[in-house]
Amino acid sequence: MALSQFDEQSVFSKLEQSGHQKIVYCSDPGTGLKAIIAIHDTTLGPALGGTRMFAYKTETEALNDVLRLSRSMTYKAAITGLNLGGGKAVIIGDSRLQKSEALMRRFGRFIENLNGSFITAEDVGTSPKDMEYIRMETKYVTGIPESIGGSGDPSPVTARGVFMGIKASVKEFFGNDSLAGKSVAVQGIGHVGEILVGLLRNENAKVYISDINEERLGQVAQKYGAEAISTNKLFDLDIDIYSPCALGATVNTETINRLKCSIIAGSANNQLADEEVHGRMLLEKGILYAPDYLINAGGLINCYSEIAGFNKKKTLQMAENIYEATRRVLKKSKEDNIPTNEAANKIAEKRIEDIRKIKAAW
Repeated sequence: MALSQFDEQSVFSKLEQSGHQKIVYCSDPGTGLKAIIAIHDTTLGPALGGTRMFAYKTETEALNDVLRLSRSMTYKAAITGLNLGGGKAVIIGDSRLQKSEALMRRFGRFIENLNGSFITAEDVGTSPKDMEYIRMETKYVTGIPESIGGSGDPSPVTARGVFMGIKASVKEFFGNDSLAGKSVAVQGIGHVGEILVGLLRNENAKVYISDINEERLGQVAQKYGAEAISTNKLFDLDIDIYSPCALGATVNTETINRLKCSIIAGSANNQLADEEVHGRMLLEKGILYAPDYLINAGGLINCYSEIAGFNKKKTLQMAENIYEATRRVLKKSKEDNIPTNEAANKIAEKRIEDIRKIKAAW
């Protein structure tokens, strides 16, 4: 059952059906803090996940979001081979108006009280500066600026991982992983999207870009020699690769029927509007889908590297391992004739089960 269907169920029912270990509600009237921390699974290690600050319409909406996101983090860490579990936190509120040093530091105290079972990082609505505030109250935070000993901006590592996922997909579909002459449509040119455009152009791919920010669209197009197009024309392009790097759910029944591409591989989270339905539709249409939580794991790798004390070179090498991880998923999908997202889930679940046996032996 999808987490979005849990609206009328009790919190305990949600925990049971989604496999979560713990939900922590954080409330502090003095600072205005209202937050939820969800720890999905810690078999592989402490749960790591970003803190998202968003003006949710209801507390139920916030709970559903944190459950969905934390579960995804478990699978992302497992399939990438990291010794981390999955967690996530959401702060209910408008990050532009309600965020303060006191609020973030009070939130840090709640994280500290979890004794290392949850480690956080930045996400939508939070910044490296916010992580600095949290760091004042707990050591269980990553993604802090390089100037104070952190790993800094994870965008280059995330983009490198997506790039390797694209190359692995091209290898599977076309027989070799050369991107020269391949056409790629990158939807969304934020920090990750722009870096990805540069990597693609360096390999002489033909790159189309779209973004809601028209001024930025023109600047990036000129800088990299890409062709700017409007978003409503994106799904009608005859291209090799569609790379969603903005909002989720852009791969849905309507767009799948319009898409004229061989591969979908991008950095956006939750690209499939319905994992079961649209994963199967892509398989039946012959479009190769590189699971988003696999190839966009560079951000998580960056955070893991900060915890482990790895340097930038080692971190980028770990991101390049996404190539082989993607190849394994695509191979299993082909052998079992199942959607790639289902194949990725099975591989992630097997690793968790294998390690759970080892821990049980202790």
